[in-house]
Amino acid sequence: MFAASLAFQPALADRAAPAAHAATPATFSCTDMVDAASGARLVHDGHCDERVTPASTFNIAVSLMGYDSGILRDAHSPSLPFKPGYIDWNPDWRETTDPTSWIRNSTVWYAQQVTANLGARRFQQYLNNFGYGNLDTTGDPGKDNGLSMSWIESSLKISPAEQTAFLRKIVNRQLPLSAHAYDMTARITTLGTLPNGWQIHGKTGTASPVLADGSDDARRSYGWFVGWATKDGRTVVFSRLVLQDRQDRAAGPATRDAFLHDLPAQLDAL
Repeated sequence: MFAASLAFQPALADRAAPAAHAATPATFSCTDMVDAASGARLVHDGHCDERVTPASTFNIAVSLMGYDSGILRDAHSPSLPFKPGYIDWNPDWRETTDPTSWIRNSTVWYAQQVTANLGARRFQQYLNNFGYGNLDTTGDPGKDNGLSMSWIESSLKISPAEQTAFLRKIVNRQLPLSAHAYDMTARITTLGTLPNGWQIHGKTGTASPVLADGSDDARRSYGWFVGWATKDGRTVVFSRLVLQDRQDRAAGPATRDAFLHDLPAQLDAL
């Protein structure tokens, strides 16, 4: 089963400390699918213009930045050791990590090492060039942590429709990036092939809404799955977001697996 081949993507990241702003939104969901070549909207169902934290889906953007800047080199370098003090609530993060395992495990500290090496000016410049969401890298108010936390339940927000627009720029190579950045990001986000022959690239994300008092919502969770599907020269970019009651399983992988279960039939109908 295709879902079984994706078991290496268990988690998705998300947060070490609550942000001190933003109210809890209403429960909602969105599925947005766009033909990459023409820009034709194929599916646009739900609250697709609602901006929320990108969580670990932002690692696609960080990968592009890292490979374009030379901080990341190939699928397995640099390989960085875990150090005390890094975010480590997920046991998979307490080990040496390379670009492939970073994407697989959504290792927060690895992304933070990339952005720290970029520095605030280049980080913001890349986001501006990407046109990514609200472009806000200020982070949590008063904490000066935008370079390390802005995409984790903090200031940076993006809607599902904006995610698909960003992904379309990636697959059409319309951003001012090196070919290597595109090639390697596609490689480390490859998930496998659906039974009907569509090759899938994607990234999950899991996060909590932030309540008015700055604490995480213990009852609900965002689940993201974004990426693209390619077959016979055609590419469809997609974004799926749900806000739902917390389950036993993390929301990102659950969203991914449910979406992929229905995706073959959806793609065959398009």
